[in-house]
Amino acid sequence: MVEDLLPAFEKSLLESSGSIPVVFEGAEHCYETSTPFPTASRHTSHELLYLRRGKCEFVINGKTVQVTKGMTLIIRPQVMHSVRVVEGPADMVVLYFGFSSDISKAQQALLSKPSDTQPMANGRLRGGPTVPFLQENVATLSLENFLDFAQGESAVGDGSNYLIISGKSRQAIGVLAERIMRESRSDMYAKDMMMQLLTMELLITLSRALREEWEESLRVKNGKARELVLIARDYLDENYDRGVTVAETAAYVFLSQGYFTRAFRDEFGISPMNYLMQIRIEAACRLLTQKEIKVSGIATQVGFSSPQRFNVAFRKQKGMTPMEYRHKYTK
Repeated sequence: MVEDLLPAFEKSLLESSGSIPVVFEGAEHCYETSTPFPTASRHTSHELLYLRRGKCEFVINGKTVQVTKGMTLIIRPQVMHSVRVVEGPADMVVLYFGFSSDISKAQQALLSKPSDTQPMANGRLRGGPTVPFLQENVATLSLENFLDFAQGESAVGDGSNYLIISGKSRQAIGVLAERIMRESRSDMYAKDMMMQLLTMELLITLSRALREEWEESLRVKNGKARELVLIARDYLDENYDRGVTVAETAAYVFLSQGYFTRAFRDEFGISPMNYLMQIRIEAACRLLTQKEIKVSGIATQVGFSSPQRFNVAFRKQKGMTPMEYRHKYTK
């Protein structure tokens, strides 16, 4: 039954948009600051990078872009780029995707097995769908065209060399990237159908994320001081776990750090730094009730740079250590 659904789904999609989204290759990488990299590279497909942890600096067509934990970077086809690890280890999932006008080639990519799942000399771990995919098999459809098709609208792409997703949809994108990697390695029933559905879900989630960030940028451009502070609070709520700083948050709403700090305190009766510590500690408390999660691992999950800083901040907020909190509330 399921096997009969995929051809009909692909045919409908091809007739509607002119092409089918396909993940051509996937890989997991874990790099240290000492890892050597080639000077630059480019690809015939879109490259989606989801950074699980660490901090990287990309140079994309001469422009420097910082990517931190939890962010997603999409680099367009044929765009030269290089990468440097700023804070390691930099653990990432990379998907190469495009839009095929050839159903048989798309199916070949969907059904392909990982070519290599062994650690490589440069610290990479490869995996995921990989298949020789000639340039003529990749449709010329732009990412924006397909994303707008998903929303039922006409294309309004900005033509930039890359896109960054750092808002509230970033976690959903990360989860989907991980699911695509897992599914591609499996031999489960209806794998091809699931891969196609996950790829479509990824593209639709990207479409929603880009729309959310565009709408947010309009709010920032047109916002008054109070509205900007509210936007900044939402930004802290959505990004506390990736090591976001007060300075970064102030820059996000185009305010100086001093003005932002005063406005935030006037609005909420607490400084942005104390608010950030508060939401991190509350998130840590929720995780501490889950005994299977190591206390040392919770620090990075809630945005602290080290377990030591986490312990100091936790004791200051709760009057006890994280371990003491766990013993008290998980009996």
